[in-house]
Amino acid sequence: MHTTEIHMKTTLNLDDRILRAAKVRAAETGDTLTHLIESALRSHLASASAVSGDFRLQLLVRSGRPVPGVTFDDRDALYERMESRD
Repeated sequence: MHTTEIHMKTTLNLDDRILRAAKVRAAETGDTLTHLIESALRSHLASASAVSGDFRLQLLVRSGRPVPGVTFDDRDALYERMESRD
């Protein structure tokens, strides 16, 4: 299966020192500046997604007993009970 890559010309404002260092590194490795920047971005994006990982929600579950006069069907009674100081 053949995949087609889409390339987009983009203008970036980079710190002069970073750009010079990138050009030197590209020259040292015989690579293009474009390829070097693409590789750096791919690496950064891959490590950022690996660090975040899957989110897992841990619920705090406590046992309790029903409160007289409050049911899930009666929203107003539930809110009133939650706001009372009893």
